[in-house]
Amino acid sequence: QVQLVESGGGLVQAGGSLRLSCAASGRTFSSYWGWFRQAPGKEREFVAAIRSSGGYTYYRDAVKGRFTISRDNAKNTVYLQMNSLKPEDTAIYYCGVTSSGTYSRQGEYRYWGQGTQVTVSS
Repeated sequence: QVQLVESGGGLVQAGGSLRLSCAASGRTFSSYWGWFRQAPGKEREFVAAIRSSGGYTYYRDAVKGRFTISRDNAKNTVYLQMNSLKPEDTAIYYCGVTSSGTYSRQGEYRYWGQGTQVTVSS
């Protein structure tokens, strides 16, 4: 059984930064680690992903140049560095792992964390 625990969310002013962490217990045997977010009244959407092999990274257009996903293999932890935050980034952020070849569809992810709230004030 894999458990994912997110941390690092909080309240920040527009233009500020936060770093989210997602720590995994157990062997994930994953092809991708991903970050998704869900704002009130909206569907969960893809934010960023990192491929377990090779470390290739992928982002939704709205966060390119502002967010960076990275991984510490020794700690079995994935990070999401979020800079230049905007009010529209406000959401609950979830990390997940998938063993499929698709990184942007939430239905492909087998394990999820509990989520961490990010609130950006204007």
